[in-house]
Amino acid sequence: MEKKERMLELIELLNKYAYNYYVLDNPSVSDKEYDKLYDELVKLEKELGYIMPYSPTQRVGDIILPEFKKYTHKARLWSLDKAQTIQEIKDFHNRNLKAIKEYNLNHDEKLPELSYVVTKKFDGLSINLTYDENGILKVAASRGTGEIGEDITSQVKTIKSVPLKIDDNSIMEVHGEAIMTKEAFEKYNATSEIPLKNLRNGAAGALRNLNVKETARRNLSAFFYDVGYNEGENFQTYIEMLQFLIEKGFPVDTYFKVCKSIEEIEDEIKYVEQIRSELNYDIDGAVIAINDMKTRELLGYTVKFPKWAIAYKFEAEETSTVLLDVEWNIGRSGRVTPTAILQPVELGGVTVKRATLNNIDDINRKGVRIGCEVFVRRSNDVIPEIMGVVEQSLEKSKPIEVPTVCPSCGSKLVQDGVHYFCDNTLSCKPQMVKSIVHYASREAMNIEGFSEKTAEALFEKLNIKSIPYLYKIEKEQLLTLEKFGEKKSQNLINAIEKSKVCDLPSFIYALGIPNVGKKTAKDLAKEYKNIDNLVNATFESLVAIPEIGDIVAKSIIDFFNSNEVKKNVEELLNLGVKPNYQEVSITENVFEGKTVVVTGSLEYYSRSEIKDKLESLGAKVSSSVSKKTDYVLVGKEPGSKFTKAQELGIKILNEEEFKSMI
Repeated sequence: MEKKERMLELIELLNKYAYNYYVLDNPSVSDKEYDKLYDELVKLEKELGYIMPYSPTQRVGDIILPEFKKYTHKARLWSLDKAQTIQEIKDFHNRNLKAIKEYNLNHDEKLPELSYVVTKKFDGLSINLTYDENGILKVAASRGTGEIGEDITSQVKTIKSVPLKIDDNSIMEVHGEAIMTKEAFEKYNATSEIPLKNLRNGAAGALRNLNVKETARRNLSAFFYDVGYNEGENFQTYIEMLQFLIEKGFPVDTYFKVCKSIEEIEDEIKYVEQIRSELNYDIDGAVIAINDMKTRELLGYTVKFPKWAIAYKFEAEETSTVLLDVEWNIGRSGRVTPTAILQPVELGGVTVKRATLNNIDDINRKGVRIGCEVFVRRSNDVIPEIMGVVEQSLEKSKPIEVPTVCPSCGSKLVQDGVHYFCDNTLSCKPQMVKSIVHYASREAMNIEGFSEKTAEALFEKLNIKSIPYLYKIEKEQLLTLEKFGEKKSQNLINAIEKSKVCDLPSFIYALGIPNVGKKTAKDLAKEYKNIDNLVNATFESLVAIPEIGDIVAKSIIDFFNSNEVKKNVEELLNLGVKPNYQEVSITENVFEGKTVVVTGSLEYYSRSEIKDKLESLGAKVSSSVSKKTDYVLVGKEPGSKFTKAQELGIKILNEEEFKSMI
């Protein structure tokens, strides 16, 4: 046998043994025999001077990376909406029933009876694995923003249960959760100079470590639960998807239950919570997801979450400690909020030193005083919150006093209901800095290279007191700032200039209107078409927009009633900022009502951008090619969908053709 053939044989054999050991928990060879074959493979790779990307020797992780590189996911990784009561699950279920009933009344092809799959919600770090058309793991990435993550391929390859090659010829992305088991945690801490605090931080810290050898030391595990992007055959149900993952060698948790009623879901939630403490890894809830894929497609997504799934979060853990002091901080809106400074205490594996107090009304209602013992709970297992006080500890405590002046700029505070505000929006550093950072953020004006440190430097050194001043900055001024050289200064000037041409929803969101997120900004842009119409909008016209209620409408009216706001908006426009809104003319729109499939990497659009664009044109974006598909939009390196479209004779468009058509 030739050396190369033997090398390939050893790789296949060792990967099979690793799968049996780490995924099936069923060793099929002794450690001694495995090590002997492994050593033979290492020797052969050295002799041949060549290593296959899916060789088990690639799991060693004996490298230090210079930096993390960004990676754009082929399909967005969504967050899940959360529930903490069964009633919220019932509300979720009823919304789904209503949508399905309406669909079935108006369509001949009916959706099936509603059923869900309940799974554990793992408490680790989300990972996204991309496999190419040869089934080889090409990239492993963190979730990041959901659209752009960080390339952590070398780190993920140290997870021995992650398949480096699968038996499939379709480009796909597989979602999972990297975790640290209690055994791995204890073994690591037994020899580590700096012990880990908890399992989740152990996993997250390992994957965020440029020293891949340190990642390997933590001996992470993983569970996989979703195919987020797939250019192969579509799945009819979620159970079918999970079975596919199992067949392809991914470690999938053995617990997943199909439920057809709220009662069944409630029973499964109770069961998962009951076994929570017995598991050798952390979970923080249960996930309830619709089984039928066509139903999922009908329900779709909100801006943040899929409408067809929800996470039930378990009741947080609680403990008590002493309230040492209260710190008052100021936010972007000028609101001054209290934060409790606590005597450090361990809670759910985390050392808690600070906690939320909300407002003075909340403080008085709970009877919280400095020096008393308080009950602390990690709300949603994340943010610590003070729930109340231990009555016996109140004797030596003293009341919490609300400051009369701003803790940052010294201006007099103004009370509005239960909240206190600093009205000095121009000279109060935290307000100005946070407003500028929000304005420059990716979802807003997308000024690349802009950070909070940059905003602080502009405020302190260049005396920037308003957002319009950003467009008056000169390169020579930036050169006077610390760590701003020729290239960095020019890049920032270019980025600021580039931001002048923007879409109207991003500009509306960038203004920082209270209670107005990106989705509401899109709704406002669609209704009013330009910023002048929005500035002069009436309360009645605002509440007439679906999903905009009295509170949001009042926030918008109050915001634009400010002369300072109107002045800033006018100045931004005079400085060349051009927010535009493109409305599709339905009579000229060839995509209205058409089904479009996208495959390959596009040059001008991200996955989420092209989906938004097509839907704004009235098209239905599908993930699979069929006889009902009207167009297939093709980018670089298209997959099997392109081939199938050719076979079916479906109209294929490249990006240039698409742009000319719209």
